[in-house]
Amino acid sequence: MTQIDIVNEAVSLDKPVLVEGFPGVGLVGKMAVDHLIDTFEMDHYANVHCGSIPPIATYRGETHELATPVRLYVDAERDLVALQSDVPIGPEAATEFGDCVAGWFADTGVVPIYLSGLPRQTDGPPALYGVSSGTVAGLLSAAGIDTPAGMGLISGPTGALLAHALEDDSDALGLIVESDPQLPDPVAARVVIEQGIEPIAGVSVPTEKLSTRADEIEEARAQLIKRMQQSTTDSSRAEPLQMYQ
Repeated sequence: MTQIDIVNEAVSLDKPVLVEGFPGVGLVGKMAVDHLIDTFEMDHYANVHCGSIPPIATYRGETHELATPVRLYVDAERDLVALQSDVPIGPEAATEFGDCVAGWFADTGVVPIYLSGLPRQTDGPPALYGVSSGTVAGLLSAAGIDTPAGMGLISGPTGALLAHALEDDSDALGLIVESDPQLPDPVAARVVIEQGIEPIAGVSVPTEKLSTRADEIEEARAQLIKRMQQSTTDSSRAEPLQMYQ
């Protein structure tokens, strides 16, 4: 089944920018898109039905209504569309999903921004790189976004969507940000928003909540490391005693 089910027909868009937010490395895309939707109080615009999406329903607080796991939200004033996903799409299903939605993207005339996390190898601020298909590379240059530091590949649904755009020679942007490979990375999400989405989409996005989340996650990480160290120490000391009991 392939269907984009519009639930808000009253919305009118003029060549909007679309930001994709699938779960991935550091949950960067999902965190960025969730933040945009919450900050701008974006309206539910459409449900995405594709055979590659797991057949599940999601529920949320403060409402009895179920929701589809992949949805589109819109801010007509800012000509901004966000693709929000509550589930990952497996590698085997990524190409089908790309085929499912890319046609609607093209028909609607959106300029899609696809987000991907690159596992960070060093400390320091996350670096942001940009790639493109079609005729929109100039948007990356105008935003001051660097070219990738080396060769690489983008996989999963984000890679499938970019591959589809490349095959069709259609306009698409990819933002690649260095991210924590193990934990959610709101710092990387903030970099994507401030250095990528803001200048490309021409919007201003408050990111104070992401900064607060970064502090909370760092504190939780430190506590986890401390507990793991204590657990390891306790185990190493206890094992010899247990062996002779």
